Amino acid sequence: MSEFFKNKTIWITGASSGIGLALAKAFSSQDCTLILSSRREKSLKAAEELCHKNARILLQILDLEDTENHQKIVLEVLEKVGTVDLLIHNGGISQRALAKDTDFSVDKKLMAVNYLGTVSLTKAILPFMLKNGGGHFGVVTSLTGIIPSPYRSGYAASKHALHGFFDSLRAELDDNGISVTLLAPGFVKTQVSINALGPNGEAIGVMDHAQANGISAEQCAKKIIQALKQRKREVYIGRESYAAYVKRYFPSLFARLIKKAKVR
Repeated sequence: MSEFFKNKTIWITGASSGIGLALAKAFSSQDCTLILSSRREKSLKAAEELCHKNARILLQILDLEDTENHQKIVLEVLEKVGTVDLLIHNGGISQRALAKDTDFSVDKKLMAVNYLGTVSLTKAILPFMLKNGGGHFGVVTSLTGIIPSPYRSGYAASKHALHGFFDSLRAELDDNGISVTLLAPGFVKTQVSINALGPNGEAIGVMDHAQANGISAEQCAKKIIQALKQRKREVYIGRESYAAYVKRYFPSLFARLIKKAKVR
């Protein structure tokens, strides 16, 4: 990693595991200030132990679903670190259930955490970025924010919504120094499928075959950091990236293939 991120302040949500933890470890070896967030203090402290021993790290408990407290949390963070140059939206939950079997409460939960929570935190910090003359949002969505996938209807909807919001935000504020990088990984070998919600909202507790054979979180983090450094607008990450192009240019073919895809 170059000195591009030197002296920057970087906030990572969902930082206690998976892609978020891989990003935290990678950034911690740089001369930057890190804010690491997730819902549980114990998990955050464990993540901090895995980071570089000389890293400047602030641990901040954050529940994306608890939007009423986001403004307060942002103010507390800024009081401690002064500014945030890059906010990496990585926190979220997944789903593994057919739409016909999924209780509506699960759809609401997915939207509340993945979409509304991310938008809420963005709107809480955006005025301060504008006041400081700019900022950068890195939004870890998913390849299912570009394409559909069986067993993930609510999850795909929440990730599609993120693309709609942040593409619009970029168009509105690009001239104000606000950058948006949408990061859409395919299968990454993390705990995401184990923690994914089943039809009644319970964690399924099973590792998908497809997830288990995905790229490592470290590989994904490396691609994300490169995209952020280059201020890319949108990148697809992983072996399944070709699917986004098949859907765009050969939609009928994609519709046939996705029905047969082994996504579990």
